[in-house]
Amino acid sequence: MAMPPKPWPTGLVEQPEPLVRRVLAPNPSPYTYTGTQTYIVGAENEVAVIDPGPNEPAHLDSLIAAIGEAKLTAIMCTHTHRDHSPAAKPLAELTGAPVVGCAPLVLDVEGGPRSDEAFDDTYEPDRVLEDGEQMTGRGWTLTAVHTPGHTSNHLCFALEESGALFTGDHVMGWSTSVVIPPDGDMGDYMKSLDKLYAREDTVYYAAHGAPIEKPRQLVRGMIGHRRQRENQILRLLGEEPSAIEGLVPQMYKNLDPRLTGAAGMSVKAHLIDLERRGIVSRSGNIWQTA
Repeated sequence: MAMPPKPWPTGLVEQPEPLVRRVLAPNPSPYTYTGTQTYIVGAENEVAVIDPGPNEPAHLDSLIAAIGEAKLTAIMCTHTHRDHSPAAKPLAELTGAPVVGCAPLVLDVEGGPRSDEAFDDTYEPDRVLEDGEQMTGRGWTLTAVHTPGHTSNHLCFALEESGALFTGDHVMGWSTSVVIPPDGDMGDYMKSLDKLYAREDTVYYAAHGAPIEKPRQLVRGMIGHRRQRENQILRLLGEEPSAIEGLVPQMYKNLDPRLTGAAGMSVKAHLIDLERRGIVSRSGNIWQTA
């Protein structure tokens, strides 16, 4: 999707509904769209911050100004990519609020590190929320919804009073989510999409892109899109075995060259899931139908 025309509302406070405000961070890129959207949930006297964003002084200043005189009850992170959680630590130091939400990324030493340069290694939560656990404040309740796939530690947060769901990067308002192995897992991602499709949330607030006003319709389309990609891989491999580098240009026409690596990782995630299910196999870097 093309970038919307400037000016973007970077640093400004927008209010999509009574209990929700958002502030756009100054970190636009091919991976973050116009930037990461930090959400402030609650009334004037007691609030929570969701996805504090990058550790950028201008963004922290904007968040402090938006919080104003209210008590910051919790700094909540959907996951620990570096455009989402690094501001948690300095914001906690400035306000005294606890960092709550997703778990730190687990390092699987035997299977190789499950981290890469995209992850925030400064993230240290005071409390990790399990699926269904809640944070509450005056007039608001946020429930953790475990949605692994984009990352192994990804959470969404449901605002019980309005029916809104803060979806982080699991479902975005501008693009499909990238799933990058080894931490990202396509099988988990599909299960998490099924989980959201079974819910009755009324609107999604993603970390990137516009609010999603017809969430179940979008999720249904995303599930169909992933199945279409899977079938595309199987068709191409049915014609001839191939390396991932040979599949990407056939699957992604007119792709921004800066996103070639991400597309390759997404294809790899599909292949690993298909391999786990016994549908494809590999020899070295060459994949084929089983």
